[in-house]
Amino acid sequence: MQSYLVTVVAALAAAAVALVLVQVVHRVTRRFGRRSLLMTELTEHSHRAFQVAATVVAVQLAVRFSTLYAVGSPWRKIVLHTLVLTMIAAAAWLVASLLVVAEDTALARFRVDVPNNRHARRVRTQVVLLRRLTIAVIVILAVGVMLMTFPAVRGVGAGVLTSAGVVGVVAALAAQSLLGNVFAGLQLAFSDAVRLDDVVVVEGEWGRVEELTLSYVVVQIWDDRRLILPTSYFTSKPFQNWTRTEAAVLGTAEFDLDWAIPVQAMREELRRLCEGTELWDGRVCVLQVTDATGGMVKVRALVSAADAGSLWDLRCLVREHLVTWVRDHRPTALPRLRAEVGDAAGPLPWQVVQPRRATRRPADTEAPDDARVFGGSDDGDARSEVFVGREDHADARR
Repeated sequence: MQSYLVTVVAALAAAAVALVLVQVVHRVTRRFGRRSLLMTELTEHSHRAFQVAATVVAVQLAVRFSTLYAVGSPWRKIVLHTLVLTMIAAAAWLVASLLVVAEDTALARFRVDVPNNRHARRVRTQVVLLRRLTIAVIVILAVGVMLMTFPAVRGVGAGVLTSAGVVGVVAALAAQSLLGNVFAGLQLAFSDAVRLDDVVVVEGEWGRVEELTLSYVVVQIWDDRRLILPTSYFTSKPFQNWTRTEAAVLGTAEFDLDWAIPVQAMREELRRLCEGTELWDGRVCVLQVTDATGGMVKVRALVSAADAGSLWDLRCLVREHLVTWVRDHRPTALPRLRAEVGDAAGPLPWQVVQPRRATRRPADTEAPDDARVFGGSDDGDARSEVFVGREDHADARR
């Protein structure tokens, strides 16, 4: 009885000493590491795991050396085995917390609350996926090590290894979909096809990548709905990524109007609108007639914004303003249907077309800059080089 009491006292004393030492280390680290992000993360995320691991190790050593009188007894084996299992779990928790601290420290160097955050979002996506993968690997390894401490499991291990090939094939076939999503998630993380906070269009829905895991991707749609897709969707089906290269994007607003629309006046009104709003980033403000069939002309306004959200608001503003402008200032340009009664020999002015010589445009006259998409400005020349080529574009300009 006295020996058992010594063992209990030794275990409690060892636990108390371990807790005191861990608390001292925690206070010292917290005091001298206020200016260090790594030390701050360690004190916040790894303190509890370090405390548990140190306490379990101390108790295990105290019990092992204070129960030498009971070597070979069943209760000693059970207690020591339980402490070993607890120590393995605590060590896995500590390693996982240290990896999380390292990943958080690395992520802190890449800010996503800045305009040009493409590289930061790429790093964040890769680190988040790697974090999930490393934690899963640590848990699997810890469970495997814990199982290997049982003699019966070690005995079965040899037989399992002989049939590992057949079991592996069966498991791969059974988990084909799951493994496909996992590999697709890793491919997305390192192929840079889609990242966290990317603006995408999938299944006809426009939204932002809110969460990206090894098995599924959560897209926050503009109306706060969530579209959940398997990661294999983004490696097997086409989708639109509006912010893959940069956050700045282009958008259009189209109008069907009558042939009486004064295009240049409408173009000047669009320019005035863009220059008077903060939603426009100053890059592109172009108005063109893209079609003239079916009794109406299709006028397209092309504008640019710093990000997808601003572009959406800017496109809506352009539509509202130009619709009001056409209605109030150019009502004759509203869409209409015409019906002509009579033939070409009638007395009405538009029924007789007098032939006249075609007027040529002076050679030195060019369309205004805001009437061209592929030219007239630095941004337009850059787009022209992308679709035509630098040498062909230079020849065309000459």
